[in-house]
Amino acid sequence: MVIETLDLTKQFNGRGGCHEVNLEVGSGKIFGFLGPNGAGKSTLVKTLVGLLHPTSGTARVLGKPLWDTSNKQKIGYLPENFKYYDWMSGLDVLRFHAGLYKMARPKARIIAVLDMVGLTGQEKKRVGAYSKGMQQRLGLAAALLPAPDLLFLDEPTSALDPVGRREIREILRSLRREGSTVFLNSHLLSEVEMVCDDAAIINKGRIIAQGSLADLLSVTGAIEAKIGPPSGNLLEILMVRYPSVKLQEGCLSLRVKDREDIPEMVKIIMASGTPLYELRPAANSLEDLFVNLLKGEK
Repeated sequence: MVIETLDLTKQFNGRGGCHEVNLEVGSGKIFGFLGPNGAGKSTLVKTLVGLLHPTSGTARVLGKPLWDTSNKQKIGYLPENFKYYDWMSGLDVLRFHAGLYKMARPKARIIAVLDMVGLTGQEKKRVGAYSKGMQQRLGLAAALLPAPDLLFLDEPTSALDPVGRREIREILRSLRREGSTVFLNSHLLSEVEMVCDDAAIINKGRIIAQGSLADLLSVTGAIEAKIGPPSGNLLEILMVRYPSVKLQEGCLSLRVKDREDIPEMVKIIMASGTPLYELRPAANSLEDLFVNLLKGEK
């Protein structure tokens, strides 16, 4: 695992922050970290990158405990509310960060990351003349300088237009193809849904759901079945046992109490003589999942 935490807690005078967080993030994954404002997302990231000391619990990042700084050159980090000096040029910023990473010959890498984020030809302009979107791209370029094995991104597309967001998604996918791991904080649920492999949701400092995105978006108990024209009084029979049953354009949807109830449902359909072509769990949207989980936490 690239990231492993065990009851990791960071609080401020016994309040806020994150509490007893247990996470596992696999190698070569894009991991989405979601939660409402003030839920503890940024606190956890700052703890994992070493900017905050945990109150209790343990964690390993790239196989090293948090106090071990030997792997910091393999980690990239783009904070949410970063700010560079207006009088510096984009090139100045990247040279400065290359020095922080102790890169011996950074020129080629600087050229490469400028091209990756779409700032080639803009690097000699002062940061004060950059748009918010350009500053966001510059921050991402700085985080990409060390060709990181692990990249932490806190709201990386917040200042970008739709074209810019698509370009960032492609960068993240290319990093995944190269074997890097991306830990992505974002309030843009559609962005997470399009790019992430796994995700976790935090609320009031505690993890309330985590797993592969496919598993999280499978609604427990919600079933969809593609059937032929229903024979006899199939819908009436199903309605007695499954009051939520609906049929629309050959798609039968209903909710079962548990997995053991599914074979009985199939028997009822087959016994009626109705063709059954496909059976699958109904998919939820990430927004629906997010809202429903937070409602359950109130």
